[in-house]
Amino acid sequence: MKTLKNIFLLACAMFLLQSCVVSHRPNMDFFSNSDYDFKGARFESVNVPMFLAKPFIKKALKEKGEDEELLNLVNKVSKIKVLTVENGDPAMLKDYASYLNKNNYEDWASIKHDGDNVNIRVKQKGEMIKNMLITVKSDKELVFVDVRGSFTADDITKMISSAADKK
Repeated sequence: MKTLKNIFLLACAMFLLQSCVVSHRPNMDFFSNSDYDFKGARFESVNVPMFLAKPFIKKALKEKGEDEELLNLVNKVSKIKVLTVENGDPAMLKDYASYLNKNNYEDWASIKHDGDNVNIRVKQKGEMIKNMLITVKSDKELVFVDVRGSFTADDITKMISSAADKK
């Protein structure tokens, strides 16, 4: 009986952790379009299971001495997807920006940091921001982070100013 219980627990753990597996397929809508010519771009994607990630994120923020407001923002996150693109064509990034504009994403902030360009776009429903896309463009790589949750404009502003204060 104990062996059967252990096998069941192992099967459940494997089911829950399968979303942690890194994939070579894009996990974001624009990049999943099979008709688009990505010209040799290589993708790595991860869907982050929040019930596993939140405790680690909170612990790391507490160890860094972050304030309670930033810790509360973590509670508002419901899903995170990360996609990295190697050998991305600049035209692809332009087409991606056009795609976001067509899908009601608003340009929230553009930041240049250590030679990298960071762009934050949000999709709002009334006063609530349901989706935030962070794009980091460096010389050789693109990183896209899709954060879903229920945020206010004030939450996003606090997050941006907290990152700016750490410079």
